[in-house]
Amino acid sequence: MLTSQKVIDAINEQIGYEFSAELQYYAIAAHFAAEALPQLSQHFFQQAEEEKGHALRFIKYIVDAGGRVVIPAIDAPKSNFKTPKDAVKLSLDQEIHVTQQINGLVGLARKENDYITINFLQWFLTEQLEEVSSMDNLLKIVERAGTDLLQADEYLARVGLRTMPEPPADKR
Repeated sequence: MLTSQKVIDAINEQIGYEFSAELQYYAIAAHFAAEALPQLSQHFFQQAEEEKGHALRFIKYIVDAGGRVVIPAIDAPKSNFKTPKDAVKLSLDQEIHVTQQINGLVGLARKENDYITINFLQWFLTEQLEEVSSMDNLLKIVERAGTDLLQADEYLARVGLRTMPEPPADKR
């Protein structure tokens, strides 16, 4: 194996978190679909697919590193929300928590002098910055819309979640 069993075990645990996030996002997407908010629903369906992709990335890494994939059991997602803000806030909190988990994996890999895993996890660190920023922006949009969520849905259709344009490409 190219990494320690401790790291493999921690990544297996992370796979469970990623699949849990996927299911939570599907539940939120269904909630917004039931409320006739197609843009919010679509956003969370896309988020669910991203989380599945993250889990599959971790699975591939374990297999490539010569470890055994052991997917843990996960709790059922929350599917009822008092307000749309509650659903988005749950998502933001979840992304912050996942960021802490990824940081913990990096810390463990450092402790184990596992530079291959540290390199692998760099992508996830960058991804989490994007995920937290995106969810924070969505929460702000939903809060501004107040009780008129059609405004939030329309805003997402027109503008999306980006608050800043991408910087110009490096022209080296």
